[in-house]
Amino acid sequence: MSLEGKLSKLNCMTTRRAFLAGAAAATGAFGNAKRFPYAEFEQRIAKKDFREMTKDVLPTPCMVVDIELFEKNLKTMADYGKAAGIQLRPHVKVHKSVDIAKRQMALGAIGVTAATIAESELMSRGGIRGVLWTKQPASDNNVMRAVQLSKADPTFLFVVDDAAVIAKVEEAAAAAKVKCKVVVSVFAGLTRQGIANGQPAVELAQRVMASKQMSFEGWMAYSGGASHTKGWVARQKKSAEDLAGVNETIALAKKAGLPAGIVSGGSTGTYNMDKDLGLTELECGSYVFMDSLYRAVGGKTDNAVYSDFENSMSVLTTVDSMHHKGQATIDYGNKAMIQLTDEVKGKPWMKLDKQGAEYGLLKWSDGGGETKVGDRVEVYCSNLDMSTNCYDRYYIAKGNQIVDVWPIMGRAGAAQR
Repeated sequence: MSLEGKLSKLNCMTTRRAFLAGAAAATGAFGNAKRFPYAEFEQRIAKKDFREMTKDVLPTPCMVVDIELFEKNLKTMADYGKAAGIQLRPHVKVHKSVDIAKRQMALGAIGVTAATIAESELMSRGGIRGVLWTKQPASDNNVMRAVQLSKADPTFLFVVDDAAVIAKVEEAAAAAKVKCKVVVSVFAGLTRQGIANGQPAVELAQRVMASKQMSFEGWMAYSGGASHTKGWVARQKKSAEDLAGVNETIALAKKAGLPAGIVSGGSTGTYNMDKDLGLTELECGSYVFMDSLYRAVGGKTDNAVYSDFENSMSVLTTVDSMHHKGQATIDYGNKAMIQLTDEVKGKPWMKLDKQGAEYGLLKWSDGGGETKVGDRVEVYCSNLDMSTNCYDRYYIAKGNQIVDVWPIMGRAGAAQR
C-alpha cells in the first residue's frame, strides 16, 4: 500500500475510534426518545416549545441545521462584503426560507435574489425588501404577477433580455398604472439567458429607459460556469473571461449616457474575486449551508477543499435494516434526493448508493461494524437547490438539542412525515 493509502486508512481508523468513543458515552439505547411525548410533536413545534426535542426524536429523513456553523457562514460572507466594499443580494433558491433571508438582511444584505416569481412573492410578502428576480417574465402568468408584485412592493426588481418581453411588461404595467424596476440580463458564459453584450445590450437598455412603465436599474451578469470551476486560479480565469464582455457593455452604455446602475452576479465559488471584475453586488447562495460538490472545487488557500464556509446543514437519516455484509439500508432514498456524491458526516469510510424511492444504502469495505438498526446517520447532500426542494422545514440544532424550526417554501408537508 502506498504512503498516501496508509495515511488515508489511518485517518479513517482514527475517525472511527473517535466516533465509537462518542457513541459509548451516550445514555441508553434510546437516549431521550422514550421520554419525548410524540403525540405532541407538531403541537410543540407550533408553540415553539422544544423541551426534550433532540435529534433522536425527529422524523427521518429530515434537514438539520447546525445553528453555530450556519451563523458563522453568514458572518463570514457579511464581513467580506463590508471589507471589500461590495453589496450582498444573496440568492434564496438554495434555502427558500424567509427566516434565513431575514438573518441575511440583518447582517447588511441590500435584498435577496430569487429564481422564480413564487420565491419572489414569498420573500416580498415576508417583509424582505429589494428582491431581484433573475428569470424574465416570459409567460402571461409571470408578466401579470411581476407587475402586481411591482405595484405591491416598489423595491422589487426583475430581469429582461428580450424586446418582446419588454413590450408585454409595458402593456401590463400601463394597465395596472405601475412603474416596474427592470435589470437587463447580459450574456456571461451561460447560454441559458442573457442578451449579447455590446450594442444589442445597450439598445435593449435604451428601450427600457424610453418606457414610461419601466425604470432601468442596471445589469445582471451571472457567470454560472465559473462558480464550480475547480481550483481558485482556474476559477478566477474563467470568471474574468465570462465577465469581459459585460465590462465592455458597461463602458459602451456609459458613453451612450445610460446610468451606471447595479452590476449583479457572482456566486459562492467566486465571491472573493468578482469585486475586481466589475460587479457591484453578489448573488451568492450556497455559502449558508455548503454542499459536497461545492466543497470539492477548492479554495484560495486550499486547492483540494473549499474551506471558507462550513457544512452547516445535513440530512438526518435512520438505519432501517442490516442483513448483508458491508452495507446498511437507510430511509434516505430517491424521493429524498440521495446522490452518489453525498458524503456521510463524520464517517469518511462510508459511501452512499441508491436502492429505491424510499431506500438508500450505506456501504463500506472497512469498518462499519459500529452501525446498527435504528442508528441515526447524517449526510451532507450534493446539491442544495435540489435537496431543499424536497423538504418542508429545517430543524435548527445547537449540538443535539433542537432550538427552532424554520419552514421551507414549496411543499405543504414532506411525504416522509
